[in-house]
Amino acid sequence: MPVKRKERVRSKDVRGGVQLMLTENLEGVGSQGDLIRAKPGFARNYLLPMGLATVATEANKRMVESHRKRQDEAAQKKLAEIREIAKKIKDYSVTLEANATEEGHLYGSIVGVDISKSLVAAGYPVEPEHVRLEGPLKELGMYTVRIQFHPDIEADVKVWVVPTASSIK
Repeated sequence: MPVKRKERVRSKDVRGGVQLMLTENLEGVGSQGDLIRAKPGFARNYLLPMGLATVATEANKRMVESHRKRQDEAAQKKLAEIREIAKKIKDYSVTLEANATEEGHLYGSIVGVDISKSLVAAGYPVEPEHVRLEGPLKELGMYTVRIQFHPDIEADVKVWVVPTASSIK
């Protein structure tokens, strides 16, 4: 009597791929938590041994779904906080001192980092990447600068560039 081989359990679809769930973001393949179909060799030799994917079981699917739900709630909470900051920052104006000539030209320039530092010192968490300037500010005066916290959330801030006491003679 021949010995029976133990059959492997594979989750295949009509196209013959193995259904996996990604544990990491992979360029060209998918994002963390995505269900993908991969060729058996790609799954067996690369994705599974490297820990980049796991077999898509019902328990794993439920776990990923609950994790995504928590991430979505955290993202919504963060967006609400950003909207609050954007509302508050609209009423604030920044005053920056710089050395300037008598004609009002600055010896240096004011860039996004300078505006960001001033806003952070005032208690507003603004990164230099959030500050949208068409170019560096090179003259004294009042400017309206856009702060873009998120693609959908932005605020305008008034920036006053004034001469330092030492540059006024």
